Amino acid sequence: MADRFRITLAQLNPIVGDLEGNAAKAFSAWEQAREAGAQLVAFPEMFITGYNTQDLVIKPAFHKAAMKAVEALAERCADGPAIAIGGPWFENDRLYNAYLILKNGRISSKVLKHHLPNETVFDEVRLYDSGPLGGPYSVGNSRIGSPICEDSWHPDVAETLEETGAEFLLIPNGSPYFRNKYDVRLNHMVARVVETGLPLIYLNMVGGQDDQVFDGATFGLNPGGELAFRMPVFDEAIAHVDLERGDAGWRIIPDEIVPQPDAWEQDYRAMVQSLRDYMAKTGFKKGVLGLSGGVDSALVAAIAVDAIGAENVRCVMLPSEYTSQDSLDDAEAVAKSLGVHYDFVPIAQGRAAITDTLAPLFAGRDEDLTEENIQSRLRGLLLMALSNKFGEMLLTTGNKSEVAVGYATIYGDMNGGYNPIKDLYKTRVFETCRWRNANHRGWMKGPEGEVIRPSVIDKPPSAELREDQKDSDSLPDYPVLDAILDILVDQDGSIADCVAAGFEEAVARRIEHLVYISEYKRFQSAPGTRLTKRAFWLDRRYPIVNRWRDRT
Repeated sequence: MADRFRITLAQLNPIVGDLEGNAAKAFSAWEQAREAGAQLVAFPEMFITGYNTQDLVIKPAFHKAAMKAVEALAERCADGPAIAIGGPWFENDRLYNAYLILKNGRISSKVLKHHLPNETVFDEVRLYDSGPLGGPYSVGNSRIGSPICEDSWHPDVAETLEETGAEFLLIPNGSPYFRNKYDVRLNHMVARVVETGLPLIYLNMVGGQDDQVFDGATFGLNPGGELAFRMPVFDEAIAHVDLERGDAGWRIIPDEIVPQPDAWEQDYRAMVQSLRDYMAKTGFKKGVLGLSGGVDSALVAAIAVDAIGAENVRCVMLPSEYTSQDSLDDAEAVAKSLGVHYDFVPIAQGRAAITDTLAPLFAGRDEDLTEENIQSRLRGLLLMALSNKFGEMLLTTGNKSEVAVGYATIYGDMNGGYNPIKDLYKTRVFETCRWRNANHRGWMKGPEGEVIRPSVIDKPPSAELREDQKDSDSLPDYPVLDAILDILVDQDGSIADCVAAGFEEAVARRIEHLVYISEYKRFQSAPGTRLTKRAFWLDRRYPIVNRWRDRT
């Protein structure tokens, strides 16, 4: 009779630093694995600490506490399936990113990460020591190889495991989302399966951590690269996966392949999930934002409602004499469609007081950008006052196009604790609004149907800080701006690349200049959902003081 091996895969959402809470999640999954007759319950990379820990993990008191938490979990789970769980491990004056195998009340084996990623959001070279190339560990009569995350993106670790007797691969990951990331992962894993001839299980975590969102989509591949199963995207889930050993070795018994949402849905889910988790994990239950009647704040309002529910969202219209009737009507319509609490707070009186206060100092000078920014900063002050008074986290509403070129007022509309659309270019904001109007999913807490009326999406964008102002007065049209930014920021391209793509050199140089001189604003901006490999924060770290410009 063929051998069977059952693994319980725990695609769960840990919280960074919550050692007790993460251990409790692990114990609950272990109990389910025991009830299901599993030989092993597996967790993602660095599960006991949460991920990405950044420099927290090098604090001795923290990584020692994490190690003790794993040892306590081993003792508590002595009678039942083995556990494979990610966590830090310190020995011989070295700190490792480890995968720890718990059996019979103790840590029986340790896998130490060999390849340490040192790009985009990862700084593991400065945090951990590189472990040696090692062999498989045993659970029952099966030998399992576990390349840890980045180790599986290189052939040497998996090949060494196969050569030293591994019968299948179980790969723990803390792999954060970016657009179309699943395809990148799948291509790498197919390569490992082809090279080794072994079945492979790719186990990923879910949940938001600061700017990063872990999207799950745990999957299994059989020799030849055939997809055997796939777990949900973004959702916590526990799956019991069976492998069968025949004459040709182990094979994963095929199971449900959960459909993959398209890129538009995944981006929207990432923004909802990151905001939901950021608020929950930092202790905020309610949010507040300025609702201007424009497309950006309307989208953030929809994301907030889908994340935490309409009853927990306050939207505030803060009109000046430059606010159009269309904006007033559109803001109110969006608020009603979403079902949120809606406040109307004119800023004219406050603005007049500030103007009068500054009049002696500004005497003899014409009005300029200063007076425009006073409006934005007054709105920021009022929104922060509401945030403080009612304990509601202020949400920021600037899109990636504005954040890139500094078309935002520091200490004004940039105020806030989190910005879910920070990595979404303006052209994608328009399309995302249309997508949300046309689609509704069970993970959304907001209403079905059209929540952002077409007039909000279709009207010419404007900050409405002066008479008849349009964004196009200061910036190229957004399709042009976003295409140039994609070249300069997302692709790290040059002015010559912009010209080769058909854009005017003078326009490209102006955009490049705006990107560089706005670095100080981004340095002080709120964190926001990472949707691409070149999001502003950890993915792209530029000096604030920088006189270099591309002269080629």
